Amino acid sequence: MSSPFSPLLIAGPCSAESREQVLATAAGLAEMDIAYFRAGIWKPRTQPGAFEGVGRTGLPWLSEVKERHGLKVCTEVANAQHVEDALKAGIDMLWIGARTTTNPFQVQDIADSLAGVDVPVAIKNPTHPDLALWLGAFERLEGAGIKDLMAIHRGFAVHGQKKFRNAPLWQIPIDFRNRLPHIPLINDPSHICGNRALLAGVSQMAMDLAFDGLMVETHPDPDAAWTDAAQQLTPEAFRAMCNGLVMRKAGDAAGVDDLTALRTEINMIDDALIELFARRMGISEKIGQYKKANGLTILQNKRWSDLLKRNVEQGAAQGVDPGFMAEIYKSIHQASIAIQRGIMHRDGHSAE
Repeated sequence: MSSPFSPLLIAGPCSAESREQVLATAAGLAEMDIAYFRAGIWKPRTQPGAFEGVGRTGLPWLSEVKERHGLKVCTEVANAQHVEDALKAGIDMLWIGARTTTNPFQVQDIADSLAGVDVPVAIKNPTHPDLALWLGAFERLEGAGIKDLMAIHRGFAVHGQKKFRNAPLWQIPIDFRNRLPHIPLINDPSHICGNRALLAGVSQMAMDLAFDGLMVETHPDPDAAWTDAAQQLTPEAFRAMCNGLVMRKAGDAAGVDDLTALRTEINMIDDALIELFARRMGISEKIGQYKKANGLTILQNKRWSDLLKRNVEQGAAQGVDPGFMAEIYKSIHQASIAIQRGIMHRDGHSAE
């Protein structure tokens, strides 16, 4: 990556599965200029019975990565005991996961356990789009005296999201950077995408927005991974992806001129609008199925009139032309009607 800007790279498997798997991944990454080798030892899972990590058994494997390959290592911690075990094992950097960031009590416990300790800590955004909660986690760590902090943007759980595993909602990390410009901002495209085919595009977007680096999950045999198989890359594929990234000059507004920065912001907003339109049309389809099952007409005129009035007024309150808002929502309404008519006609029923 010959460019004036070299991003900070963090890479390694989603989960440490075995000594052999960890060392094989590290060997594949050893020649790259990565800042930290990552591996999950403790894995918070949605349901009990899923693989929750090898626990402290995996810590010696990370120590061996350091000894064999000279790589700094990092892992996720979710409580004070994890912190104690990781520090005893000489882990170089800790990160707080999205589910933990969501719980201020847990974050405070971790902050208290780190008081007086000189160790870098990265904090992932909370699972849901709450900038204040993310900022609050940094306040707690800074209050404990931790000075070497990083932020990791891994996307947000948004109902109805289809393209990405977690919606990137790029404006939130941009707002974070404006609030805490001294904190390095790292993008985690693996958890945003949930699909390795999308990683390069999201990584490039992060570089265009002047993110300071990437955290990418890598595995010697991704399809056989015990966790998050679909989003992991081989070390070779990760290297190829990084070599294909276009790097901008470091600086404000993504290191490019004001017009390009504004156009980039327009692109982000358009991406968000498309995601929202897709979600809205999906709900319209469910409404159409309900109306069909219950013998209701497609057009509910009072509901439509109230909705149009409400949205035009809300737009006007924010400086959006009422005529423009009315035309937009009439088009959306017509698209919804078309979807519902299609549902009515599937089994030969008329929408008239």
